[in-house]
Amino acid sequence: MRDQIYIRNMVLTSLFMAVGLVLPYFFHLLGAGQAFLPMHLPVLVCGLVCGWQWGLLVGATLPLLSSLITGMPPLFPMAVAMMFELATYGFLSGRLLLSCSKRCGGLYLALSVAMLGGRLVSGVARLVLFGLAGMPFGWQLFISGALLTSFPGILLQLVIVPPLTLAIKRLPVNRINTVDGGF
Repeated sequence: MRDQIYIRNMVLTSLFMAVGLVLPYFFHLLGAGQAFLPMHLPVLVCGLVCGWQWGLLVGATLPLLSSLITGMPPLFPMAVAMMFELATYGFLSGRLLLSCSKRCGGLYLALSVAMLGGRLVSGVARLVLFGLAGMPFGWQLFISGALLTSFPGILLQLVIVPPLTLAIKRLPVNRINTVDGGF
């Protein structure tokens, strides 16, 4: 049983990683990548579907892989800062879903707290990394990037991630009884 869960999570995580590499490319072709945050979607869904370990793995590696393969985002400081942000998304979404009951809107609560936590970690990481790179970063840039510019992406995450997560969890491959992501 444990091997089945592990294999299922490995396959789904690979799928989320592939989607995380391809989806931003198409959004950037339309000039909407920064506003709609397409790399965030598969990380959040991975954490919610596969568990915090797998979400953390995808979040920590996806920006680096994307930077090396596609050149987006630039490796330093953006991809490194995004590694911290997305790793936080993957970790918190999976971890919080375990502790949130359905009564308190578990899926939406886990998603919202993960999004908030990831943005806070992003702010700290960018402050440090942009400082090391000699680039300006302060509250105005943080608020602008984390809330104003990315507002369409925040809405997209709140609208798309919960139903997508529930749809994936209803697939026949998920009939296996999963406990804590199976890691």
